[in-house]
Amino acid sequence: MLQWAAIFLVIALIAALFGFGGVAAASANIAQILFFVFLVLFVIALLARAVRGR
Repeated sequence: MLQWAAIFLVIALIAALFGFGGVAAASANIAQILFFVFLVLFVIALLARAVRGR
C-alpha cells in the first residue's frame, strides 16, 4: 500500500510540473490518504504483534 502512495505522489509531482493543477491536487490527496491508511495499519500490526507476544 505504501507503494501505491508513492506512485500517486509521483503522478502528482509530474502533473504539477506540466501544469495540470486539478490532477495534481487529486493525486496528492489520494497519496496522502493512502499513506495515512498504511500508517494506521502498520501501527495496528505492531500492536497486534506485541499483544501476541512474539
